[in-house]
Amino acid sequence: MRFALYLGCTVPVRAMNYEVAARRTADHLGIELVDLDGFACCGYPAKPLSWDAALLMAANNLALAEEHGLDVCTLCSACTSTLVEANKHLQEDSALRARINDQLSENTGRRYAGTVTVRHYARILYEEVGPERLRQESSVDLSGFGFAVHYGCHFLKPAHIYDGFDDPENPHTLGDLVAATGARLIPYEEEDACCGGGILAVDPDTALGIAKGKLDHVHITDADGMIVICPFCDIMYEINQRSIERQFDVSYRLPVLYYPQLLGLALGYSADEMQLRLNRVKSRELIQAFTGRARCPGAASNG
Repeated sequence: MRFALYLGCTVPVRAMNYEVAARRTADHLGIELVDLDGFACCGYPAKPLSWDAALLMAANNLALAEEHGLDVCTLCSACTSTLVEANKHLQEDSALRARINDQLSENTGRRYAGTVTVRHYARILYEEVGPERLRQESSVDLSGFGFAVHYGCHFLKPAHIYDGFDDPENPHTLGDLVAATGARLIPYEEEDACCGGGILAVDPDTALGIAKGKLDHVHITDADGMIVICPFCDIMYEINQRSIERQFDVSYRLPVLYYPQLLGLALGYSADEMQLRLNRVKSRELIQAFTGRARCPGAASNG
């Protein structure tokens, strides 16, 4: 399996641990993630100002992947939603595609025929590898750890662009992936609530209050941490966790891990190899349990 790896703008700057863990787990599972020179912003920031500009930015990335004969693997849920939605419009509306292609050709010399598919890495793991194989590949006992999952808004919504993948009102796929590592899945109230990241730039107090609500719900469980699959969600729950604690006079110290980090630990990688040292709120238990652990035979380092 080969995919063009689309990192977007945020992952290389604020989520290097996510990138490293994704690359290493993908390599272990026989998924080749190809770096393409020329990928640019997905268009998400431009959507509120100009739909055409957002489409043009998305089309440029889609056309680049198409030139190399590759489908796209994303790590950011917002990038996923933006590229998938743009792709759906461009594939289904030939007049729109022709208009965007005229602009794209004038600016970059590229044209997009509409042959590329875009999927989040977690969806690729679920559909192309599957929980059962992940369970078989896992060589480390994680049953002593329990995690609460956060799907986020853009991984499953808007539902019509994802062709029926999972139920956005009662999702299970990310939970299945966590369970496949052997870790316990911890339920909590309002699992489908937003992280608040969408309004952080315009109303930070409200955004942090929204994130606080979910942290409150997870904190009262026996979860050892939260599992996320989007850098924006991580910004709210991990990077801004101390700001929330100060503003609302609360204390969580709740570790937040990207799913590939948890998967990598289950596959036999060490805490250092999964870059847990880069997590802002560190799980001492996980770090102590997995520091110095020998890597699985045959597992390659791509860091």
